[in-house]
Amino acid sequence: MNIWVDADACPVVIKEILFRAAERTATTVTLVANQPLRVPKSPFIKFLQVTPGFDVADNEIVKRTAAGDLVITADIPLAAEVIDKGSIALNPRGELYTKDNIKVRLNMRDFMDTLRSSGIDTGGTPALSQSDRQQFANNLDKLLAQHKK
Repeated sequence: MNIWVDADACPVVIKEILFRAAERTATTVTLVANQPLRVPKSPFIKFLQVTPGFDVADNEIVKRTAAGDLVITADIPLAAEVIDKGSIALNPRGELYTKDNIKVRLNMRDFMDTLRSSGIDTGGTPALSQSDRQQFANNLDKLLAQHKK
């Protein structure tokens, strides 16, 4: 299992959890972004910078991911694409995207986009809480443990 991170929008605290997990489990974590990022020196942590542009990082992740890989993203369309390829998708709040829930999430995302484009203020995403961080770390550990079996 490789871990691919949609790194442009991934919170720093989540990246730090991923860095520790990479070292602890000897799992390759690749951050993909269209701007330079600093990553720790490690044989398990890699950075791939892509050209700027709409969905360039997402498209690169879809191209490189394989069945059984884990993708960390809050981008629901990206999650849907990697799930279709047999990968696992986890968002930075620790919510696992699955074949069973991704279509509902896509529909809700599209509905909220429609509301926003018609001028309705739908509010923003709440700040990442301590319980979100804990849920992410717990689900990441579960997925890594399942893979090691």
